[in-house]
Amino acid sequence: MAISEQDKRHLRRCVELAAQALAAGDQPFGSVLVGADGAVLAEDRNRIHSREPTWHPEIALARWAAEHLTEQERAAAILYTSGEHCPMCSAAHAWAGLGRIVYASSSAQFEQWCREWKRPPSPVAALSIHQVVPGLPVDGPEPALAAELRELHRRYFERG
Repeated sequence: MAISEQDKRHLRRCVELAAQALAAGDQPFGSVLVGADGAVLAEDRNRIHSREPTWHPEIALARWAAEHLTEQERAAAILYTSGEHCPMCSAAHAWAGLGRIVYASSSAQFEQWCREWKRPPSPVAALSIHQVVPGLPVDGPEPALAAELRELHRRYFERG
């Protein structure tokens, strides 16, 4: 499925949440959970420094969905996120029974940016969502947002 204008609006909000995370001292990632009717159900941003290291917004929203939505509502929901899920988040998404994922920048892009900036490798392999959750509907990246996300991540890593 192609990324629609509605998808792009939700991805734009994810980038705004990523900027909020950066402003709070966290790595710039943000996510929005949207119901089948297009209504925003919940949103969150990365809180790996302000809460705890596994507080990725995708996991926070998977937990929220598991507590507040029926199985059918979860399956029909769409999770929008600034960056492609890491393996931990992909697994949480699958275990919660959530539906489609739409992301603005890919794990491969992020990995490339980190190499360019000579950052140490992640402690977790950069697996695609499909490597962790085969068959899940996934769309991304959205090239129009990649440069903005790259700049947010560059600013995060420049802080030290």
